[in-house]
This record gives sequence, C-alpha cells and structure tokens, in this order.
Amino acid sequence: MSLSPIKKILKPQLVIDGAGVEINRVFGGNDTKLTDPFLLLDHLKNDDPDNPIAGFPWHPHRGIETITYMIEGGIHHEDSIGNSGILRSGDVQWMTAGSGIIHQEMPAKDAGAIFHGFQLWANLPSSRKMMDPRYQDIKSGQIPEVVDDDGTKVRVITGSFWGKTGPVTGIVTNPRYLDISLPPNIDRTIEVELDQNAFAYVFSGSGTFKNASLPVNAPTEYVSNEGISETMPALPFENRTLVLFDTGSEIRVQTGAQGMRMLLVSGRPLKEPVAWRGPIVMNTQEELAAAFQEYRDGTFLKHR
Repeated sequence: MSLSPIKKILKPQLVIDGAGVEINRVFGGNDTKLTDPFLLLDHLKNDDPDNPIAGFPWHPHRGIETITYMIEGGIHHEDSIGNSGILRSGDVQWMTAGSGIIHQEMPAKDAGAIFHGFQLWANLPSSRKMMDPRYQDIKSGQIPEVVDDDGTKVRVITGSFWGKTGPVTGIVTNPRYLDISLPPNIDRTIEVELDQNAFAYVFSGSGTFKNASLPVNAPTEYVSNEGISETMPALPFENRTLVLFDTGSEIRVQTGAQGMRMLLVSGRPLKEPVAWRGPIVMNTQEELAAAFQEYRDGTFLKHR
C-alpha cells in the first residue's frame, strides 16, 4: 500500500448562480486537469429559516453528468422532456445531460427553508458527449451504509467500498462517491483507487491528513491555496476544505475533537481537451459554439 501525496489544498470561493443563489464553489472553471474527470463541485448551504434559496430556473446542459446529493431539505427538478421529481434529505440524483437537456432545480415547497446539499459535475468522454439523456433518482433508503468497528460510517453512493456497492450505476466515468463520517480522535487509513484522481471535501469537523512525501518529524508551516509546503508532514483541515490527492492507494486521516465528515470522490481521468462555457462542456470551441447556436435556434434537444 502507498500513501497518496497531497497535491493541492483549496478553500471554496463564494459565487452567485441561478436566481441569485450564494454558492460555495469548491472547484470549477480553472485547471480541469487537477480534478479530471470532475469539473465542478458546488456546496449549497442555507441555515436561515426566514430566507429560502431562490433556486435555479430553466437552463440547458450538454456533455456532462451532474450528481446532486441532498444532506438536508428538498429540491424539485423538472425538465423539458417530461421528467419531474423531488429530492429530499439523503437522496441522490445522477443526471446524464448527454446530447442536451433543459431543466430547472427549485426548492421543494414543503421542505422548508433549511437547505444543504452538493452538486458535482462529471465530464463525459468525446465518444459519449451526444448520448441519450437520462436520470437516476435514488432515495436515501436505497443507499447502503456500512459502519466499521471504530465507528467510521460510510454511505456508498456509487462504486464499491467495504463490500458494498452504491445504487447509482452505469456512469460513464465509473467513479466512486462516498460520504464518510469519522468519530472524534481517531487515526485511520482509507483505501483509494491507485489509477484514479481522488479528492476529499471536509464539510464538518476538523482533523489532519498525512502527506506521504514529507519527513515524519518536519516542522509545520502555513499552507495556502497556492500549494503545499515541502516541510509539512501532516496538514490540518477545518470545515469547508478541499484536499486533492496525487497517485496512491490510500489516504490517512486523524480526526479532531469534533470528528469529521467528508465526501471522498475518485475517478479515472479522461485526459481529453475541454471546451467549457457555462452549463455546456464539449471538447472543441467549434462544438461549444455549435451547441449554443442550437440552443438559440431551438434545435438543442436531440432526444424527446
């Protein structure tokens, strides 16, 4: 087993999207090679019961798959080809935009104003950009949960882990998506796929990750978004921190007094060119321009 070195640490940036929704953009729109095959991760959280989020009115997608994971609250989705449904606490939706879909995602009217969830974008390879659109709506009770002897709890959304396989299947990039809750003050390793890009996003609690490439007794120094100090053996992380890992077969984490909850996601990189603007991701600028022209012309939808 080899410990995965840490290649970058990022804090989310506050952006405004949809109908004026404040979003913690964990990553997206910059160096796609760092997170390939993943393009974007948004963390949406609203704790104000008197100020519900406005939602995301009608907009198109092409060339990607979007993964929406609700922690708390509810969201109502519907699209221009007749699909409709509501995601509630613990539910997951995996939408394959493929050749094109126009949809909206709005707060569920009966779910209250408290809202907490994530949306991850996975790229599609050039050979599958124009595949048929599809949805997989997965209820919370369908997601397997496994608890280890030390109290570590893992929800397996897609991929396989500790003998369980997630219910979201047939995803083109075949990723693994885990929601991991770790109890306070433990030190443990977690396996990752050796040939895949992996990241952890800590969204509750705190702790440290061991950096494989550094000497055990090296002094601790400050780490910024610009990169990793070469003299830091263990890197501390608090709530809302993204950790991008380099090639290895496991990560090692030590939790703080409050424990830690994180998403651990990995996928095999596509290593293809990316042409991206807004909600559409293609491989060339010509394909991107054609997609937007079709949207203006009313010929965007290829499958109804």
